[in-house]
Amino acid sequence: MKKVFVSGCYDILHAGHLQFFEEARALGDYLIVSFASADVLWHHKRRKPSIPDDHKLVLLQGLRMIDEVVITQGHKEGLDFEEAFLRIRPDLLIVTEDDLYGEVKRALCDQIGAQYTVLPKTPPRFEPVSTSSIVRWVQAPTEAPLRVDFAGGWLDVPRFSRPGEFVVNCAISPLVSLREWPYERQAGLGGSGAWALLNGRDGVESEIDLGVGWQDPAVIRETGLCVWRSGHSPVLDFKHNGDFLTGRMAIYWTGIQHDTPGIANHPRDYDRIARSARIAREGVLHASLDLLAEGILLYHSAQLDEGMHPLPKILHSIAHKYCGGGHGGYALYLFNDAVHRDAAISATPELRAVEPMCRI
Repeated sequence: MKKVFVSGCYDILHAGHLQFFEEARALGDYLIVSFASADVLWHHKRRKPSIPDDHKLVLLQGLRMIDEVVITQGHKEGLDFEEAFLRIRPDLLIVTEDDLYGEVKRALCDQIGAQYTVLPKTPPRFEPVSTSSIVRWVQAPTEAPLRVDFAGGWLDVPRFSRPGEFVVNCAISPLVSLREWPYERQAGLGGSGAWALLNGRDGVESEIDLGVGWQDPAVIRETGLCVWRSGHSPVLDFKHNGDFLTGRMAIYWTGIQHDTPGIANHPRDYDRIARSARIAREGVLHASLDLLAEGILLYHSAQLDEGMHPLPKILHSIAHKYCGGGHGGYALYLFNDAVHRDAAISATPELRAVEPMCRI
């Protein structure tokens, strides 16, 4: 009888584990699965298992392809199963291609003449997941805000960042969820950052990988009216609850989707963009609508020089600019009060109210 041995944490069982067990079992006649005890998990990773060891034991024992389950107690890194392995003396030790402890595991196999076998990655029957991604999924919020940016846009892109400068933005409601999305798509409101957060992913990393900046997932996760330090990663300078903006913001749908990665390398006036953010920062610091409007208008002048189409003049608005990279999507309009904003919305079908959203 050919005995096959595999080891792991298997902290949250998922279909990828089952596929691995099936492929390992096919290489022999008897499959032994070992998993690290709660004590081992804490010793090496400083975290507790998702379920108690006795429950995990029963779950694994209930799988048809597994013949024996062992809970391991060893504290050698990568070899918590050593004692059980030497006692059982299996014929094969099966690992995956991404195993981090190949050298010590090969040496352990040599002690008893077992075959060390790397199981190649096979096309999955489903989208691959991991225990950590499942945890993030469970912990992910059910709703998230989108955002409007006031000034300093592009200074959150690592290659365009400037020490000592700022990015100013605000999380907004209505909120979005995986089932309800009351906004246009590809609209310059940071939707990809919200989508990543709702799916339990790190939006900052994914946005930077796209060649754009981190401001969308940063403010969507933080919420509030935020001033960020320009740089390679999000550093919050300070935050305001944004209450002085209540009843004063609206967004205008231009009718054209935009593509931020596609315009990231367009020439633009970064000096003017940096000045706009310094002014807007003072507006947030002093809760001054006038200073915030001044920063917005200065930023919009840089957008127009970049080649964006002029936005329509809307009665009673005191400032406006394209959201996000512009060349389409939504545009932000600012008003002195809710009365004037609501009157403008009544007269302009493409305009809708948004409010600052802050989760303390």
